[in-house]
Amino acid sequence: MKIQRFPSVRSMMDQLDPSYPIFVVWPDVIRAKVSVFIDHFPGEVLYAVKCNPHPLILETLFGAGIHSFDTASLPEISQVRDLLPDANCYFNHPVKGRGALETAADVYGLADFVIDDAKELDKIEQIVGTDATISVRFATGGTGAVFDLSTKFGVSAADAVRLLQDVARRGMRPALTFHVGSQCIDVEAYRTALVTAKTIIEKAGVELAYLDIGGGFPAPYTGVRVDLEAMLKVISDTVTETALDMPLLCEPGRALVVDGCSLLLQVHLRKGDTLYVNEGIYGCLSEVNIGKFIMPTRAFGRGRTLKGDPKAFRIFGPTCDNLDVLDSPFLVPDDIQEGDWIEVGLMGAYSLALASGFNGFVTETVVAVDGPCRWLDEAQQIAESAEINLE
Repeated sequence: MKIQRFPSVRSMMDQLDPSYPIFVVWPDVIRAKVSVFIDHFPGEVLYAVKCNPHPLILETLFGAGIHSFDTASLPEISQVRDLLPDANCYFNHPVKGRGALETAADVYGLADFVIDDAKELDKIEQIVGTDATISVRFATGGTGAVFDLSTKFGVSAADAVRLLQDVARRGMRPALTFHVGSQCIDVEAYRTALVTAKTIIEKAGVELAYLDIGGGFPAPYTGVRVDLEAMLKVISDTVTETALDMPLLCEPGRALVVDGCSLLLQVHLRKGDTLYVNEGIYGCLSEVNIGKFIMPTRAFGRGRTLKGDPKAFRIFGPTCDNLDVLDSPFLVPDDIQEGDWIEVGLMGAYSLALASGFNGFVTETVVAVDGPCRWLDEAQQIAESAEINLE
């Protein structure tokens, strides 16, 4: 995989003069975030591949010390193993096709699976056999999360007890897992789930292979305060207080990569307070709308310096669909015009992974910028002082 590398975004623009969107990866930022998790989480850190499966992201994470991956499909398993043969993969989707299960076990040697239903356990036993670790997923309340994943997956505490006992009775290795929900800013959600896990384990009376606390760790979008080290300390302290004496796993996705990537867009037309740009909700900006996130931005003039005051602009994407518009504005200089560029920060999560290619618009160019990304804090402060909101 050949990736162009640049010392800065400006140098990249000067060289490429792009009229197409560019996805920018800052490897040093991702490596620093890996260090935070490895240093402060009391267990093994898995990366949730669904968040951003680009090969540069996976290779950067592996090189920084993430050697295990939360994979939710056979293509994800195949991609990780083909790219990183020494990586560990966990098949952590609670519902799996029979063909995917068979290939995951027979071809790739996977032995770790998640369930939230006895019929899924039957399926795994029939196809894989009993030489497997089965992690039972229980539901959480979704408090403090933008996306409550327990509306789709997870059983009650009582059912989790019965499933754990069933796993052990069949001669498989039981484990337990939960997910507090994506973009969870309330650390109490983790504390509550850990206390529930302790109760389930005591009532089940079986020895667990591990407890997987899932993902959900948040990104610092505009207006969101995140202290990841403090959050991980609360989790670590709760594990100690509840005497959860077993191997621990976690599955961060967003928090590992979100601030290690940005998206460079070009303005193709300005109509008053509206900008038409070359990426939108059918591409890398899909989750921005779904989550109603306010994104940090900075702008670059094409052949000139932008000097205008910050102004909120409505943003239309490149497709012919009138729905291709962002709910929240971008704050950029008020003298921005056609041909200028906007860099959107915090774009590492659920961006490339959700792009559809609708109308033929695809973000295909991925580059690396070496060194720290220093502009996000300033952009956040400007946005907050301008009181940008979604109302």
